[in-house]
Amino acid sequence: MPTVDNLRRLSRLAVVLVGVTIVAVAALALFVVWPETLTDLFGVVITLVVVIAGIRVAGGIARSIVPSYDVAEVAVEGPITRDGGGGGPLPSRPNSASADDLVEQIDRANDDGSVDALLVKLNTPGGEVVPSDDIRLAADRFDGPTIAYTTDTCASGGYWIASGCDELWAREGSIVGSIGVIGSRLNASELADRIGLDYEQFTAGEYKDAGLPLKELDDDDRAYLQGIVDEYYDHFVDRVSEGRDLDPDAVRETEARIYLGARAHDLGLVDELGTREDVEAAIADRLGRDEVTVEAFEPDRPLVQRMGASAERVAYALGAGIAGVADEREFRLRTERP
Repeated sequence: MPTVDNLRRLSRLAVVLVGVTIVAVAALALFVVWPETLTDLFGVVITLVVVIAGIRVAGGIARSIVPSYDVAEVAVEGPITRDGGGGGPLPSRPNSASADDLVEQIDRANDDGSVDALLVKLNTPGGEVVPSDDIRLAADRFDGPTIAYTTDTCASGGYWIASGCDELWAREGSIVGSIGVIGSRLNASELADRIGLDYEQFTAGEYKDAGLPLKELDDDDRAYLQGIVDEYYDHFVDRVSEGRDLDPDAVRETEARIYLGARAHDLGLVDELGTREDVEAAIADRLGRDEVTVEAFEPDRPLVQRMGASAERVAYALGAGIAGVADEREFRLRTERP
């Protein structure tokens, strides 16, 4: 009995053969039979050129009519932010994970009639709360099996995303966990006093300036800010316990620790351990097929924006190299001083 993959290959081959036949007949009519002034040899050459071009066109049409993939893969790699940037005055590492791009990719895969399952590749230390939750929601509403697979690291926001998938796979040596929330504040009030800088702020609302670096943090401000972090943590625990079917107390008992994949599997934080090939075999089994073909979905960006992203990566690499040289020279200067 022919498999689904074999039927797809036969369908694409049929489309290509039909397309090539049509192009060949049209080329013969135009360049051999019709124009009596052309020599047969020249007509044959032109026909061959047109047939080759027709094969390429027919192949493209075949791939669009009968796609060669049935599983979409999206990759969450690097720190998770809203737009993939650092949000600060300095350029960030260009391989951050953009929540907006990833949500668009997952939704596009969901609308693609040839996609039957979603594979979410996770290699991230986490990131911002709401962007992580947006990706989780997109994975949760995907109409089909959703499998999360971590290569190296699935921590914090990455695990938040995994809670929206049907299963989480990891390697034995993967880093998994860090189910917690962190908030930080730079305290520059003492530095301001030393240089004679006074802080004066006009606000409406008692906690409007809570957490500003030039203001000394009092007990009320500290309790207020800690309360926000605690609320985020409660939300995180709820999402994990619901999505991963874990007891909330068991989630809290992890105390935001990270675990190797094998230990995380023992604790129920990971469903299965295996390689990428094992994951694909499991997806094929879920879909009742001998094998699956995975297509990596990339951000749908205009050409100009893609060129800009490439330039950004080059600029970042150049800047990192210059900074490294400068840092090395500064280190030598410091160590050479008496």
